[in-house]
Order: sequence, then structure tokens, then C-alpha cells
Amino acid sequence: MPHTRRQFLTTSAGLAAAAFAPATLARARPRRSRADQINMAVVGIRSRGYEHLQSFGKLENVRIKTLCDPDERLFAERVARLEQIQGIAPGTETDLRRVLDDPEIDAISIATPDHWHALATIWACQAGKHVYVEKPCCHAIAEGRLMVKAARKWNRIVAVGFQNRSIPGVRAAMRCLHAGGIGEVYQARGLCYKPRDSIGKKADEPTPQGVHYDLWLGPAPTRPFNPNHFHYEWHWLWAYGSGDIGNQGPHQFDVARWGLGDPTHPSRVHSTGGYFKFDSDQETPNTQLATFDYPDGRQLVFEVRGLYTNDENGITIGNLFYGAEGWMHVNGGAWKTFLGRKNEPGPSSDNPGAFADEPTPAAGFDSGNPFANFIGALRANDPKLLGSEIESGYTSCVLPHLANISYRTGARALTFDAPTERFTGEGAAEANPLLARTYRDPFTIPTI
Repeated sequence: MPHTRRQFLTTSAGLAAAAFAPATLARARPRRSRADQINMAVVGIRSRGYEHLQSFGKLENVRIKTLCDPDERLFAERVARLEQIQGIAPGTETDLRRVLDDPEIDAISIATPDHWHALATIWACQAGKHVYVEKPCCHAIAEGRLMVKAARKWNRIVAVGFQNRSIPGVRAAMRCLHAGGIGEVYQARGLCYKPRDSIGKKADEPTPQGVHYDLWLGPAPTRPFNPNHFHYEWHWLWAYGSGDIGNQGPHQFDVARWGLGDPTHPSRVHSTGGYFKFDSDQETPNTQLATFDYPDGRQLVFEVRGLYTNDENGITIGNLFYGAEGWMHVNGGAWKTFLGRKNEPGPSSDNPGAFADEPTPAAGFDSGNPFANFIGALRANDPKLLGSEIESGYTSCVLPHLANISYRTGARALTFDAPTERFTGEGAAEANPLLARTYRDPFTIPTI
């Protein structure tokens, strides 16, 4: 990599130099300057990763050089789509380690199954790459803290994919809450009412041609190939996922914590639930209720309803906030407030008043596009420009993991010590082992 380009990517001087015409899909984009081009790899390209390659591929002076996935069957269509977008075909790779060996790669985006998120991020930081990682950023609390340490040790820009932090309506709602629009907020609720069908019971079978299953498993235990331990169904097995409270849930957890003012960890968690109706290979609950108590007395309540249910005030996926003077409804980018005993309408996304005005952002911050926000922060070499930097993203991702630990230890009410990030008191002996994972060699986290 030329020294002048590396120098650009580690100083803010190049930010003002990036001025390019909008991308189009109708024709290949013009040749771009090597002086400030950012080369990326997208790791995990089946579902959310497909959105990553399209979104990053449309950004000016960003080139996706490599697509990485252990399922080679995905490559042909994804390569063709990306070539249409950016005017040049990417290379392909099945092994992340080969991607990280490439000195031309400046950053990677990670949309793998959850059990790969922490290891891929830490390896990338160690290799000198910046990272955009999907939620939940970690599959266990202890490895999430190591992700923060890795970003700091190797001085990398690491963003967590909490898109709500970039939605203008949600940002306005948060300004309203933080300005006392409903009085002092004492409770935040997250709702995840998403019906899920049974995954059934499936037998092990030969690994499909083109699938590198050992690479897909990575740090997870070795086992024979099984469709229920692969594409998407992995969400419902503890070795790779964490149920809907850790799948859809992190988005609403993050908004809830944001509305409370971004507090650090709660001091107490209690989660109950179960897997109802179906008999299948699923290990995670499809119904779950979790309550978190913060040291200052405020509460965060989260509920998963995975079967058939009503909405709450028109919300199936969203948030409710309760304050001393009223309450707030947040559904996507739409929000409403209701004040006093008569529920009189207050500020809303249709009538935001003073909360409509976005503060003048720092250079590089794009409040409407999380992918552009990441690139802007990278160009400026300033993690403070990120909508969701790894420390904040990790803190929100701790919440679903705390809930699942409470659930998995017999619906215990557990006390959590924020400074040490360990459980104390009754139930701690059963809960603390679930804070970390065992990694399968050679897919292990380096010393940080």
C-alpha cells in the first residue's frame, strides 16, 4: 500500500479531498483516485451481508475488493451484483484469514453468524483493519469487552451496526427525551413481537458441495453438517445465536438504553420465558420477558413474543418510554408523546417543534446512513464521529446476554457488578461461567 494512501487513512486531512459525483447503477463509475480510495472486504454475504455489499459499494471512493464467505454457492450472484454497482468485480475468498493477510484491505464489514463477530473483529484489529460489525457485536459478554480492548490497543475504528442511531426520526425522539419532553424517564421498554415458525427436527447430512463447514463453524464446537445448524436457523441454537432477544432485540435494546441516557450496565436482571407450541431443534425461548434494574432506580423492560399476539399502541417492533410527565411511542422513525393524565398530544415526528433541528454534525458524520457514517469516521480517523462506537455498541449488546444468562440459570434474579462485569451473590456460581465461551483451536482470540 502506498505510503501516501496509508497516511490519508490515518489522518483527517483527506476528508476535504473527497468530493465525487453521486453513484449510479446504470453505468460503471469513473476511475477513482488511489490517493484516498478505501478498500473493503465484506465478510458474510448471504443475508445482512448482501445489504452491506450493496450499501458500501454505492459509496464514492470506496471499493469492495473482496467478498468472503464459507459458502461458495453465493459468490456468482453477489459478484455480478457488486460489479453492476461499483463497475469492477470483487475477488472472493472463503477464509477470513486470507482476507486479513491482504495489505490493500483497509476495513472489513462483518455480517457473519453471531459466533464469529468477536473473533473476526479482534483478528481484523490485530491485522490493522478497521471494522463495521453487525449486532449483536459479541456472542458472550467477556469477548465483547475484549473487542473494546482490541480497538483501543490497535487504534482501530470499530462501529456496531445499530442503524436506529442514524434514523433522523429516532434521533429527534431522543433529543425530546433528553430535553425532558416527558419529564424524567423512569422506564424504557423494548418490544419484539415477531411470530416465528418451527424449524422442525432435522438429521445430520453430508456437507453440501461448495460449503466449507469447518470455516463456518470457526470457533464453535466441531459437529457434522445439519441444516438447522446453518443458514438462518443458527439463530435458535446457543452455540451460534441467542434467540430473538439477541437477534432483533439488540436494536430495541439500544434505543431503550439511548433513551435512558446511555447508562452503563444494570445492577440486576431477571428473565423468564419458554419455548412454547412447537417440538423442534430450537434451544432458545420463543417467549421471554426480561427486567433490568439500574443503580439509580430506573428500569428497562424487554419482551419477546414469538407466537401470535396483539400489538401495543400499534407497535410490534419498537419502544415505549415512560416519564414523570407523560410517555413516548417510537415505531421505526415515527414517534409520538402523550402528556398528563388526559394523554394530551405532545411533540411528535409530525409536529416535532424544536426537536426537528439536528445539531450541526462534526465533519464526516452522516446522520442518515450508518455505512457512510463509518466511512466518514474512518477518513477523519475519529471514532467519536461514529453513531455507535464499539464501547456503546457493546454496552447495549450486554443486555440480551444478561437476560439469556438469567433465563438459562433457571430464571434467577441475578446481581451484576458493573466495574468487574461479573455476577455476585446468589446464582453467581452458575451464571459467571456463561459470561465467556470456549474457542476451538485455531479459531482463538489473541492475547490483548
